[in-house]
Amino acid sequence: MKGTRYTEPQILEILGQVDAGQPLAELTRLHGVAVSTIHRWKAKYGGMTKDETKRFRLLEEEHRRLKKLVADLSLDNQVLKEVVAKKW
Repeated sequence: MKGTRYTEPQILEILGQVDAGQPLAELTRLHGVAVSTIHRWKAKYGGMTKDETKRFRLLEEEHRRLKKLVADLSLDNQVLKEVVAKKW
């Protein structure tokens, strides 16, 4: 997967420029991003502060870890059920 070109503080700075009223066409040309990218950033980070983005990133990581844990436990549970279901 391709890494991101801009860090979260840089994205927040660009979004701040959008909110300040700088023309979108000028920002896209200046930073070398597409208009759709700025709209996607606005949907994800719109109205967030730097602290909130850090907390959001930590929550996403915890969510990813918990999903993996649930998947592992579900697999273990399924294997145990198959073992118990066998007739000895």
